[in-house]
Amino acid sequence: MDEQRPLLNVENLRVVFKGADGRNNTAVDNVSFSLNRAETLGVVGESGSGKTTLGRAVLRLIEPDAGSVRFESTDILAASRGILRRLRRRMQIIFQDPASSLDPRMRVEEIIAEPMHIHRIVRSRAEARRAVIDLLDRCGLPRDAARRYPHQFSGGQRQRIAIARALALRPSFIVCDEPTSALDVSVQAQIINLLRDLQRSEGLAYLFISHDVAVVAHLCHRIAVMRRGRFVELGPRDRIINHPDHPYTRALLDAVPRLPE
Repeated sequence: MDEQRPLLNVENLRVVFKGADGRNNTAVDNVSFSLNRAETLGVVGESGSGKTTLGRAVLRLIEPDAGSVRFESTDILAASRGILRRLRRRMQIIFQDPASSLDPRMRVEEIIAEPMHIHRIVRSRAEARRAVIDLLDRCGLPRDAARRYPHQFSGGQRQRIAIARALALRPSFIVCDEPTSALDVSVQAQIINLLRDLQRSEGLAYLFISHDVAVVAHLCHRIAVMRRGRFVELGPRDRIINHPDHPYTRALLDAVPRLPE
C-alpha cells in the first residue's frame, strides 16, 4: 500500500434524485471514506440503501450534488473531460449481471479488446489478441473462450469475462457492484477467490458493494454498513463482524447465510 496518501478519498459525497412526486430523494447523504492501494472496502446494506448509487457517483458515472472525490490526488468531480478520460483507464467497474453488461453480438475477444483499442494501449490486432489471451488465462478461462459469444458461457464464466474486461486497461481501482449476487453460493466463492488473487498480484483496490455481509467478510479489509444513504458503521472487518456497534449491522449479520470455507 501507498502509505503517503490514500488512492481514493471521498468527502461529504451527496447525491439527490427528484422523485415522481417532485420531492427530493437523498440517495447518498454526506458519505466520507478513503481507500488505500491493494485494499478492499466493502459497502453492505439492503436494497435501496444507496450503495450502488455511491459506487457510480465515485466513478462519476452519475453526477454528485455535493462533496469531493479525489482519485490519485486528482479531484475527479472538477476534472475536465480530457483528464477524466485519462483517469477512466485507472478506474473500472464490474456490474451485478454479466449477461446484461456483455454485448451478445460480440465475441469475447472483441469485448475484452474493445477498451484497449479505444484507449490506444495496443498497436495492432495481434497485440490485442495476445493481451486478451493473457487476461483470459489470469481469469481462469481457456484460450478458445476468445472466439465464443457470451451466451455460450455459464453465469460464473461470464463474470470472469467481465473481470477480464475490467482488467484490460490495467486499472488501480475497481468498483465491484454486487458481482456475485446473481451466482450460486459455490460460484460466488470462486469469484471472490479470483478477485482476491488478482488483488494480490496486481495491487488492486476494490470498492466491493453487496447486500450480503458474509460475502463481504470473505474479501474485505474494512466494511462500511450503509442505510438510507448514510454509513451507520465503518471499521475493520473483524470488528464489524464480531463486535458490531449498530443494531442495523447486527440485523444484517443475523439475516445472511455463510459461505462455505
